[in-house]
Amino acid sequence: QVQLVESGGGLVQAGGSLRLSCAASGRTSSTYYMGWFRQAPGKEREFVAAISKSGSFTVYADSVKGRFTISRGNAKNTMYLQMNSLKHEDTAVYYCAADDNNYGASRLLYDYWGQGTQVTVSS
Repeated sequence: QVQLVESGGGLVQAGGSLRLSCAASGRTSSTYYMGWFRQAPGKEREFVAAISKSGSFTVYADSVKGRFTISRGNAKNTMYLQMNSLKHEDTAVYYCAADDNNYGASRLLYDYWGQGTQVTVSS
């Protein structure tokens, strides 16, 4: 089993920045594809960004392209989301996701999920 733990959420003013982290523990002998999703109150969980096992390939939701950057850490199965120029509409619980075989924009591609970290952007 794999456990994912997110950190780095908080309250920030519009236009500010935050950096989210995700670390995997448990069955981490393999390297996983990883991604970020978010869920605002009353809305469905939506895709934010994903990254390949090597870190060479990334994909972003149009709503965050140019403002957010996903990257992998030096430690195996760690991942970051640098969020700049934050907007009120970025307010959500942000979830880390991982999978052995797939990555992309669909929630269905990922087997493992973290508990989420709250990001609140004040306008």
